[in-house]
Amino acid sequence: MLHLFVGTILYFVLFFGIAFLLNMLLRQTWIMAFFYPIIVIGIVDNFPFGKYFTDPGWAFPELWLQVVRLELLDIVFLTAGFVGTIVSGIVIKTLRANGYQMF
Repeated sequence: MLHLFVGTILYFVLFFGIAFLLNMLLRQTWIMAFFYPIIVIGIVDNFPFGKYFTDPGWAFPELWLQVVRLELLDIVFLTAGFVGTIVSGIVIKTLRANGYQMF
């Protein structure tokens, strides 16, 4: 139970921080939310990224099987990371609306 709590907080904070910095530097509010599925693919699959281009008929069904086989704990962690990216976008929009030009 402790692993669930700590891991969820860590994924949330990690992806919130990364998304916040990218939003601030690139001035694109939701950029990390769009790139998050690519990051999840990199976390979930266990074969080289080039397989998606050299053998897509094998790579995409294999990726789907690995996503379906995820355990509940992994799903909670990855969902917490996605929520962190969404909250980061909301924070950036709020800061911009309140007049913080550096964001």
